[in-house]
Amino acid sequence: MLAASVMWGAMAPVSKYVMSAGLVGSIVVTDVRIFGAAVLFWIFSLFAGSEKVRKKDYLKLFFAGLFAIVCNQGVYITGVSMTSPVDASIITTSLPIVTMIFAALWLKEPVTLMKAGGVALGLGGALLLVFGNRLVPGAAQAAHSAAASSNVLGDLLCLLAQCSYAVYLVLFKDLISRYSPVTLMKWMFTFASAVMLPLSVGKFISAPWGEVPMDQFAGLGFILFCGTFLCYLLVPVGQKNLRPTLVAMYNYVQPIVATTIAVIWGMDSFNILKVIAVVLVFSGVLLVNRSKSRADVLKGSDK
Repeated sequence: MLAASVMWGAMAPVSKYVMSAGLVGSIVVTDVRIFGAAVLFWIFSLFAGSEKVRKKDYLKLFFAGLFAIVCNQGVYITGVSMTSPVDASIITTSLPIVTMIFAALWLKEPVTLMKAGGVALGLGGALLLVFGNRLVPGAAQAAHSAAASSNVLGDLLCLLAQCSYAVYLVLFKDLISRYSPVTLMKWMFTFASAVMLPLSVGKFISAPWGEVPMDQFAGLGFILFCGTFLCYLLVPVGQKNLRPTLVAMYNYVQPIVATTIAVIWGMDSFNILKVIAVVLVFSGVLLVNRSKSRADVLKGSDK
């Protein structure tokens, strides 16, 4: 989960660079991720060995792809295009909280004081990272401009995307444990491609591919291979061994990585507030990791 979160965090500034020239839009980038990952997982499955899927599980795989890929990626990108990046970043940090609530309702995972405290610490660190620049002298005008571009519908779409992925983490945990990551993602991305194809194939074909420079193609390659294929190959491994709330907690690592890369590339500056934010985030992940699961609580009651 840490490796996947690092690559997802790096994907944010890379995606911004790829789309900065205006030749490749967000929908086209989403198509590259979904269509390309489907092809890569099918090729990889030829060498990973075949695995038989039960007929009744195909429908579950379809809905898993719908929640984890189509609704999460497509709805979030649409929301970001309508609202400010600050709003989108804040709403992204709601994933662990939503996942904790869903896990408590559906999986009966206990909401312990340590787990709630860990989620709160991580949320505080993520919000400090987002709002940190607003607390720096001279940043008030920039913050006002960002707030002016906010949009309620866009904010709601970003929140819906987080809820969609939280549902996937909680509702399809049994499906995740039944099949290998390759088989799982091969079919999820295939079904996601089938849904996205009629909705966006026109924009994908009409994109000015001949005008896109090689460095932006390299960025698209990173987004596809590292930010999508490798990440979605690793995430099911984490989901098999970790509780849904802890899986979602690693979402807080992404803004740290994105900010670090932005600093290295000269897009941002590092300050003491961001150091505190990093400490809060990793402290929160540690607390959630050490909190009691449902199995631990049941074992304790048996004793």
